[in-house]
Amino acid sequence: MEPLSGKNIILGVSGGIACYKSVEIMRLLQRAGAEVRVVMTRNAAEFVAPLTFEAISGHPVFTDMFLSGSGDAMRHISWAENADAAVIAPATGNIIGKLANGIADDALTTLMLAVTAPKLICPAMNTHMYENRAVQRNIDGLEKDGYIIVEPGEGELACKAVGPGRLADPERIFNFIIDVFLPKDYFGKHVVVTAGPTREPMDPVRFISNPSSGKMGYAVARAAAGRGAHVILVSGPVSLDPPAGVHKVQVSTTQEMAEAVFAEAENADVIIKVAAVSDYRPTEAAPHKVKKDSETLSLKFEKTTDILAELAGRKKTGQILVGFAAETRDLEQNAAKKLAAKKLDLIAANLVGGDDSGFETDTNRLRLFYKNGTSEELPLMDKEEAAHLLLDRIVALGGQA
Repeated sequence: MEPLSGKNIILGVSGGIACYKSVEIMRLLQRAGAEVRVVMTRNAAEFVAPLTFEAISGHPVFTDMFLSGSGDAMRHISWAENADAAVIAPATGNIIGKLANGIADDALTTLMLAVTAPKLICPAMNTHMYENRAVQRNIDGLEKDGYIIVEPGEGELACKAVGPGRLADPERIFNFIIDVFLPKDYFGKHVVVTAGPTREPMDPVRFISNPSSGKMGYAVARAAAGRGAHVILVSGPVSLDPPAGVHKVQVSTTQEMAEAVFAEAENADVIIKVAAVSDYRPTEAAPHKVKKDSETLSLKFEKTTDILAELAGRKKTGQILVGFAAETRDLEQNAAKKLAAKKLDLIAANLVGGDDSGFETDTNRLRLFYKNGTSEELPLMDKEEAAHLLLDRIVALGGQA
């Protein structure tokens, strides 16, 4: 799935210290196959030279409505009509106020009034400015008018203030733009996704776990949300930020994950269990740190809750249940066995241990096994792409509206 391939994207840049991040946003769009044209305010040009955007985009930068020699006296109309989407990043309080009140007194605001394609606003300013009632009122007004608002991040700003107002990360803005072009075939669906590892404590400072990074599960959650689903992400301990529009439930142990999933299962249309859970846990966790007093240490283990098996017993009519299997050998036999034993509709299996597939990698090579006995081997692809392909296959199984 390449939703941005061949798309014409307008990147509006207004005058804020975060202007330098706009260059990275442009590069991300270009790598995804989009054609990017840049419109800058005069204030923005004080932070980053238009030549920077022109050199990277390969197109003239639109900064002045009345600049002669451009070859297109109606650029604000022709660019707007050809745009598949327009995004302003950063969007200052000034530009937000103008757009909210229909003011068009420069190249960027004039062009934006003519854009009929989806429009995204990425606010970035001092915390007190962002929280100002007038600014919030203008943002609310733009959202009601159909603009997509990419909320700013929080933290220490360039002005040393601490709080909301920092431009959202380029990757986050990029994902919002991608979502504009995704099919909304999961609209109205309730999707539960599990991700990451679980941890089973053996004492207060040690635990049994695995190297799952959570990247595959988070990619599935992000893709489902982008396609219109209401997504609950039940996540073990990972270092990833939750995807936009996803409700994250943080857990640690397999039992905690089981309880969280069971609580959501009744309302779920699709359950995709990507998490690499611990199959066993120490029978008894020591109350204090186990000291290194002997040459050997023996632990007794007991089985953890089999979440998939329990879900199969609770499965309601029309519900789609999908599992994942990470194997080191006998992939086909082990995946087929798990598919049948857990009464799954689909299982996505892969061999772990390589450099390009499985735990902690950005790519995956999956093989899909269906309950009708067929299978499908997928080529190596990044986990975002694999997530969308998996969702396509779930739709074919009946997961669509």
